[in-house]
Amino acid sequence: PEKTAKRRAKHLNVHEAGKSDCGVKSNLKSIPGVMTIRGCAYAGSKGVVWGPIKDMIHISHGPVGCGQYSWGSRRNYYVGTTGIDTFGTMQFTSDFQEKDIVFGGDKKLTKVIDEIQDLFPLNRGITIQSECPIGLIGDDIEAVSRVKSKEYDGKTIVPVRCEGFRGVSQSLGHHIANDAVRDWIFDKINPETERRFEPTPYDVAIIGDYNIGGDAWSSRILLEEMGLRVIAQWSGDGSLAELEATPKAKLNILHCYRSMNYISRHMEEKFGIP
Repeated sequence: PEKTAKRRAKHLNVHEAGKSDCGVKSNLKSIPGVMTIRGCAYAGSKGVVWGPIKDMIHISHGPVGCGQYSWGSRRNYYVGTTGIDTFGTMQFTSDFQEKDIVFGGDKKLTKVIDEIQDLFPLNRGITIQSECPIGLIGDDIEAVSRVKSKEYDGKTIVPVRCEGFRGVSQSLGHHIANDAVRDWIFDKINPETERRFEPTPYDVAIIGDYNIGGDAWSSRILLEEMGLRVIAQWSGDGSLAELEATPKAKLNILHCYRSMNYISRHMEEKFGIP
C-alpha cells in the first residue's frame, strides 16, 4: 500500500561518500498489530526472560498471533515432564476477539486462570504476559492477579506490563520482566520458603543464561566442579523456587548483561550480592 511504502522507504538507503550517515530511520516503537522484523517488549519478556521458567504457566494475554509466534521459536532446553512440572512446549493464550477489545478482557483472563488451575493443578505459578491491546484498552491485570492469587491460597500470579509497543526492541521487555520479578516474586517471598532454604558459603546463581542448546548446563557443570553450588539458573531450565532462592546467593554470575543487568543491580543494592 502507498501509505506503508512511504513509511518503509526510510528503512533502506544508500550511503554516500562525505555524508555522516545514510539517513535510515530506525529505533522506532512497534506499531500494534504490525509484525516487526525484530522483537518487541512482549518478545523480550515472554520469549526471553519468563518463557523458559519451566514450572510456571505463561499466559499470552491478547490475540492468538503473538503467543503462537513466540511459542516455538527458541530452543530453551529443560528437564521435566510436559503438563506435570514443565509447560514450555505448551501455548496458553486468552485468544482476544473483537468483543474483548470493546468490553475488556478481565473476565476472560479470570476464566483462563480458572481453567489452567483445573487442567494443570501442579503448576507452581502463572504469569500474564500483556500484548499490545491490553495496554491500549487498559485492562487491570494487576487486580485480576491479586484476586486470583488470594483465591488460590497465595499462589504466585505475576502481571507483566510488557505490551509490545512500549519499546523499540526486546530490551525494554527484559527490563519490565526484571521489575516484575522484583515486585511480584522478591517482595512477596513467603517466610516459610526462606526458612526451608539452607545456605552454604559457596552458593552462586547463573543470571542471564537461557539454556539455548544446553549452554547453561555446561556452565553449571564447570562451576560445580570448581566446588561452587549453583542455586539458580535465570531462566533457562529455571524454576520458581530458584527465583525465590536467588537473594540467598553469595555471588551472581551474569552472562547476558543486556537482559539481566537490572535485576542484578537491584540484588546488589538490596541484598548485597555482588
